[in-house]
Amino acid sequence: MCGIIGVTGAADALDVLLDGLERLEYRGYDSAGVALVNHGDVARWRIADGTHSVASLRSLTGSAPPAQAGLGHTRWATHGQPNEANAHPHLDCGGNLALVHNGIIENHAELAAGLIERGHVLTSVTDSEVLAHLIEELMETTGSLLTSVQQALLVVRGAFAIGVMSETEPELIVAARRISPLIVGRSQGASYLASDIPAILERTRDVVIVEDDQVVELRPGSIIVRDRDGHEVVPRSMHIDWDIEAAQKDGFDDFMTKEISEQPRAIADTLRGRISDEGCIVLDRFELSDERVRSTNKIVMVACGSSFHAALVAKYAFERWTRIPVEVDIASEFRYRDPVLDKQTLVIGVSQSGESVDTLQAVRHGADGGAATMVVTNVVDSTMAREADAVLYTRAGPEISVASTKTVLASIVALQLLGLHLARVRGSLDDAAFAAEIAALGSLEAMVADTISRDEQTRTVANAVMDARDFFFLGRHAGYPTALEGALKLKEISYLHAEGYPGGELKHGPLAVIEPGCVVVALATGSPLKEKMLSNVAEVKSRGATVILVVDDGDEVAAALGDYCIFVPAAPELHAPVKDLVPLQQFAYHLARGRGFNVDRPRNLAKTVTVE
Repeated sequence: MCGIIGVTGAADALDVLLDGLERLEYRGYDSAGVALVNHGDVARWRIADGTHSVASLRSLTGSAPPAQAGLGHTRWATHGQPNEANAHPHLDCGGNLALVHNGIIENHAELAAGLIERGHVLTSVTDSEVLAHLIEELMETTGSLLTSVQQALLVVRGAFAIGVMSETEPELIVAARRISPLIVGRSQGASYLASDIPAILERTRDVVIVEDDQVVELRPGSIIVRDRDGHEVVPRSMHIDWDIEAAQKDGFDDFMTKEISEQPRAIADTLRGRISDEGCIVLDRFELSDERVRSTNKIVMVACGSSFHAALVAKYAFERWTRIPVEVDIASEFRYRDPVLDKQTLVIGVSQSGESVDTLQAVRHGADGGAATMVVTNVVDSTMAREADAVLYTRAGPEISVASTKTVLASIVALQLLGLHLARVRGSLDDAAFAAEIAALGSLEAMVADTISRDEQTRTVANAVMDARDFFFLGRHAGYPTALEGALKLKEISYLHAEGYPGGELKHGPLAVIEPGCVVVALATGSPLKEKMLSNVAEVKSRGATVILVVDDGDEVAAALGDYCIFVPAAPELHAPVKDLVPLQQFAYHLARGRGFNVDRPRNLAKTVTVE
């Protein structure tokens, strides 16, 4: 997830770009850059200064000459470190063409190899730069920026929103979109493009929503939208009456709701390009040899908070698929228990930020003990990513709300990809089982989108128990860590007492505090242990608890045992947590909002823990 902006026909293009980038920082802040075209020349400024990138860019461009057209970009890194060389805009070999890109080019390695063989010099390791050189090459034949962009996109696989400009046509910007969001607009003789409405909301409130595989010509005060065959089309227009803050949230009330809604995209981006057309798994930064994988006889996952729950979910899949024993440790406790490690151990750190000090120190301890180390994280070039032997990025994009939602689901999916890769290398999963698991992963995006769309049923249930103060979440098998995460979400943002337990543990203590007024949320989705879970439900009902059941569509027998029911699509048991977590997130959200709390900034908590 990156932020892009472009303008042509402005009195001062640089002001438009910098103002827009400031409003797009929630989409990425690893680096920022602008390119301006004036009097037939393209000039570029870039900087990688973390969360200060846009502010530093404003200082860097203080002496830039006035220009009427330009492109800007604020980056959330997915390919290549967040440094100046990998920052956008990217130029072609001659510095005559500038390009900004949001998305993932799946076949970038193949395209880059061909370009290099034909004499192009690539100066970054991003997937995006190949587009600039591909368009440059085509312009030598077509002489047209528009035609060259259209032809280049025919050979590109993946997701993109792009803006391209060239010194040969200084008033023209060509934009295009596939999957990644893109809008365009115009006012007072200027035309604009952006990845999100906030970037241009002060300039115009009338925007055009660019659809998949449409290409747009932007000239001063003029916008022409074409379909993939080059035919001009009537675009879908929208008038915006939100304020800037609401626009940053895409019209949602808060970032948490927005990020819940982004979970299907986070899953899709985490999978994109990592499952080949032949059904094989391709992991871009997995640098452990097949020999090292085959010799592994123990896996230890270390994590904190929601990442710990994601690792617990993954444990069930790893052990079934790889037949390697898996330990999951709270990272802050790992090195103090004197764990047994050797060269046949793989230590996997799971961290949204890649900076949580507990997990960082646990991974380091694994390396000191001779273990191979790997990190699953959402932040490119974070400390853990730099230090580990291998890294797998989740590609969920920036998460603003303190309570994790989309990064949890993306972490589970990334870990399951990793588990399947290890199983394939070790030969512990036959072809039919492997294909079935790949298909199940591929279905999760749509399944999560379906579950999100059912929010009203969860809101109704939350409103019915708004006055309750004690909540217990129960699960069996992979539903147990799902219950733990549901309880954590409720504690984090609603400040209510909530605990998660395996259903079978009820009789070993928790049942003593179950009484009228308690609410029990039980995960009774399709699992071989569902009947045992329903027995646990009967136990708490007999003690007077109010029972909320999360059940698969059509399971009316199970539903009849609950006081309230939340229906979700059915999924295989190892993948069920990915969609079962959604109503638990929504449930916590509605209880917190109903109690008047700020769901994005819960008290006493921070997004990244950097002290032990």
